[in-house]
Amino acid sequence: MENRMEPEEKLAENGEGEKHELENNNFKKKKRRRREVGGIKTMPFILANEICDRFASTGSHANMISYLTNQLNMPLVKASNTLTNFGGTASFTPLIGALIADSFAGRFWTIIVGSIIYELGLVSITISATLPQLRPPPCPTQENCKEASSNQLWILYLSLLLSSLGSGGIRPCVVTFAADQFDMSKSKVETRKWNFFNWYYFCMGMASLTALTVVVYIQDNVGWGLGLGIPTIAMAISVVAFVSGSPLYRRVKPMGSPLVRLAQVIVAAVKKRKEVAPEDPAMLYENRELDAGISSNGRLLHSGQYKWFDRAAIVTEKDEKDKNSPNLWRLATVHRVEELKCIIRMLPIWAAGILLVTSHSHQHSFVIVQARSMDRHLSPSFQIPPASLSIFSILTVLIGLVLYDRLFVPFARRFTKNPAGITCLQRMGVGFAVNILATIVSALVEIKRKQVAAHHGLLDKPTAVIPISVFWLLPQFCLHGAAEVFMSVGHLEFLYDQSPESMRSTAAALYWTAISIGNYIGTLMVSLIHEYTGKGKKGNWLPDRNLNRGRLENYYWLVSGIQVLNLVYYVICAWFYRYKPLEEVSESNGEGDVELAKESTKENALKDANGNGEVVVVTKGETN
Repeated sequence: MENRMEPEEKLAENGEGEKHELENNNFKKKKRRRREVGGIKTMPFILANEICDRFASTGSHANMISYLTNQLNMPLVKASNTLTNFGGTASFTPLIGALIADSFAGRFWTIIVGSIIYELGLVSITISATLPQLRPPPCPTQENCKEASSNQLWILYLSLLLSSLGSGGIRPCVVTFAADQFDMSKSKVETRKWNFFNWYYFCMGMASLTALTVVVYIQDNVGWGLGLGIPTIAMAISVVAFVSGSPLYRRVKPMGSPLVRLAQVIVAAVKKRKEVAPEDPAMLYENRELDAGISSNGRLLHSGQYKWFDRAAIVTEKDEKDKNSPNLWRLATVHRVEELKCIIRMLPIWAAGILLVTSHSHQHSFVIVQARSMDRHLSPSFQIPPASLSIFSILTVLIGLVLYDRLFVPFARRFTKNPAGITCLQRMGVGFAVNILATIVSALVEIKRKQVAAHHGLLDKPTAVIPISVFWLLPQFCLHGAAEVFMSVGHLEFLYDQSPESMRSTAAALYWTAISIGNYIGTLMVSLIHEYTGKGKKGNWLPDRNLNRGRLENYYWLVSGIQVLNLVYYVICAWFYRYKPLEEVSESNGEGDVELAKESTKENALKDANGNGEVVVVTKGETN
């Protein structure tokens, strides 16, 4: 009997061996195919696209307040609100673009279509700046000016709307599309000597710096037709550059609408609200095959937060019949439940960015008006264009990113033992604090500017140059730049790292959505301040024409107070935040072993992988 069974056992053993070898070969082929596309070789094309896009957007919008007030003769508050409203729209459309990209179009095609629409917007505004009949008569004295007509403004609004729609396809997709070209799993990122998000932001800073120095100077000293034409040409080049690299890109296939998956989990949990979740999370529904397309970097593991939603993964007697092809509106996998939990955990941190944007949504416009009234001479024959002062903020960002990566991270690593120096939540918190200092300095500088104007009897002369150097504005620009090094980069990294991998475009869109909501709230706040501090009276904080008779410093004190409250809120949210638990799959010893890295500070465990090899769960948790 034993002798008769031996050949069968050998045959079974050989069959299992052949199956294992076939799986290993398939794994190696897939890995080889992944190496053929993506990687560092795609960066020249992607970054060329984004650099040209950032150059075009900065060059066309950085000085737009001057175009609206000096060329279209719009009042200051109306012009500022116009830019903020369209800025809010441009920051809201990325949510729509991200949903389109994640649901069916993919990031590649969403970027191309968005770039073309953006180009049409730039062409429109360039034409309006070139043809005299599309602008009102010049008004150099800024008194009794004839504003642009409705038809002239409609051309402006159309161009701004097209630019807003186009940015919806570009902003949420480019940074995530670039990150898709690399292995962004935690183990790979920790061993890397460079931070992708730092260097991405550095390249964008260089593009903005070039636009603020070259394009803004041309707009102020040569003409708006050429000044807006150059960004239009740059945007066309960006489309060509991006398309040229298409054979090299790694494209992540969209796996259906992430909002539908979130809705399915909620509906399933509501349907099973009377069910009692098992004490052992291992009893909840898992389906690797079903989740394969949305968890290529590893599935999300069960977490102890928001347990009410675990009801969606309870397998009832009715669900047992169709476990392999379940009704997703009734039964969800643990991975899909955890996707919803990830988004819920992120929202309080994300919301803290809204009031930060509100606090400085109008500052750029007001600072340009302040700078226009100050002594901007570098030499007897050369003046700094008011909008070019932003180069000091950009320079601070560029220098700060290098210092952060090369000095701060190695220094902090000695104390925190964190490969990144500090966590992205801690990095964001530092940015919030520095931004408060920036607005306090802004208030003090405005007080000083008006004191000098009063001393020389210039308070009632809005076009006069006050004998105070424009470099008094330099500290606030540098502080805003330092805050951006910490806050903006940390925020992007947080949203990318902590979002489910199938929702990364949507998560990146949340970054821009916070900017959108913040801009709209900023517009409301400025309108209320303008209305209730005495419209048309000398006591108005934000007058239409003569800022010297305003109370701009009071506006800065107000937003400083808002930011202090916001910082307290953020610290509380960050303290209670828990990083997502992720099953990270990595190759080990060439044998196809699987290591699961669970990013949690709560537990260490060893589990058996259903007879398919040892699965190790290792604690790699981060602290807040």
